Amino acid sequence: MKNEFKYEINFNPKEVKKCKDSSDVLELLKQNNEVEFVRIFFSDLAGNLQSDFSVPKYCITEQTLKDGFGYDGSSVLGQSRIQESDKIAVPIAESAMITPWKYNLKTKGMEEKSWRELIMFSKLYNPNRSRYEGDVRYVLEKTLEKAEKDIGVNHMYIGPELEYFLFKANGEGRPVVKDGKPETVDHGSYFKGGLYGEVRKESQLILQAMGYECEYDHHEVAPSQHETNFKYLDALDMADFIMLYKYVLRKVAKEHGLFASFMPKPIKGENGSGMHTHQSLFQDNKNIFFDKSDKSHLSVKAKQYMAGLMEHLPEITSVLNPSVNSFKRLVPGYEAPVYICWDPENRSNLIRIPMYDPEKENALRLELRSPDTACNPYLAFAVMLSAGLKGISKKYSVPEPIHENVYEMNEKEREKRGIKSLPGSLEQAINLTEKATIVRETLGEHLYNSFIENKIKEIQELKQDEFTYKEKYREKDHKGITNYELEKLLPVL
Repeated sequence: MKNEFKYEINFNPKEVKKCKDSSDVLELLKQNNEVEFVRIFFSDLAGNLQSDFSVPKYCITEQTLKDGFGYDGSSVLGQSRIQESDKIAVPIAESAMITPWKYNLKTKGMEEKSWRELIMFSKLYNPNRSRYEGDVRYVLEKTLEKAEKDIGVNHMYIGPELEYFLFKANGEGRPVVKDGKPETVDHGSYFKGGLYGEVRKESQLILQAMGYECEYDHHEVAPSQHETNFKYLDALDMADFIMLYKYVLRKVAKEHGLFASFMPKPIKGENGSGMHTHQSLFQDNKNIFFDKSDKSHLSVKAKQYMAGLMEHLPEITSVLNPSVNSFKRLVPGYEAPVYICWDPENRSNLIRIPMYDPEKENALRLELRSPDTACNPYLAFAVMLSAGLKGISKKYSVPEPIHENVYEMNEKEREKRGIKSLPGSLEQAINLTEKATIVRETLGEHLYNSFIENKIKEIQELKQDEFTYKEKYREKDHKGITNYELEKLLPVL
């Protein structure tokens, strides 16, 4: 009889056993009597985790793990119309994780009882058993398959730097807004003076007990701003992990009377939150980005991939920075990259090559610094990879690196050096997306049309809020954080 899945709290992620198939999941449930429910995860179009979907433990059988569980797709952003709403979520056995935390019965008259849950991510299907085109995870799966078919790589490794804010929360766990901004809880800065570092630590301990490896955490530049980094993973696993991390961090923050916000620019005049994304492509154990003979240790394919990113960044920015609020972070002066250039070490550039261990093959990667934490990671990783693959297939040439501080150049100097800029607003970004093809090709018609429709609606709602503000205060422009962003976006981003 199997016994390797006996559950114990274990904060060494290297020792956490992982399921390989449905029989492992059933054995895991059989041997862990504390588990009473299985919570099924998947993402909507905007990257919001659909997490309040649970079935009792006894509903999990060999057959239901194969057939999945039906749900109403018309109620999920970016999915089905009401006349074709029946969809099926099929749990992914390899994603099964028991929660380290317990729940306790609180109903009077019931005997004392505590329980845990099993969490499983899922793939989405149509009733005819075809994969559902509205499944954002499927977009990344298909793009990774294309990379293997086209250039033979079977791993896209991703290492994101996740920045976020911890704000004061009300009794419902929502952020408290006071005097037109979220209420901060410390006056810390980079590496010092912060509070609630224990929230970072507790979330890491939970995730370590679920099998994820941490690298470091620290307070960031702005008041109440933090960052946590985790060990790189394959792109699909990392996209799942980002969804799980947000879920866990918000749960821990709520226990401390706080709200964890991944909104890119919640406070005017302070640094925003980004998601610098380290990425590399491997053929089995070989990093195809590495070439020891090159002065920057970059292979021809790495340079072509980077050239593809640089060429197509304007049209994929709507996916990497998908909120009207994103473009209040992407402005000069707050460490956010807005100019499309690269250099091995220069942090004013949009792409850099981290040089902590330049001669170590497996450590060689590109760091794209523009994405933010509001993005849907499945779609963001997919369009990055699509842009890079186009650079490789068409053999794009990468421009010369820019060693100078780009922010100190004037417009004429940047123009002379051929340095272009990212779009300055979501509206500009969407226009560029619609004029090009990569996002449409990568997302597919269904998700592409839903994405464009959703972003246009957001732009219109922001414009209406700004118009109301200008009328009320008789100001020509409103450059702060609007009521729309604070009331509609802050609680969900």
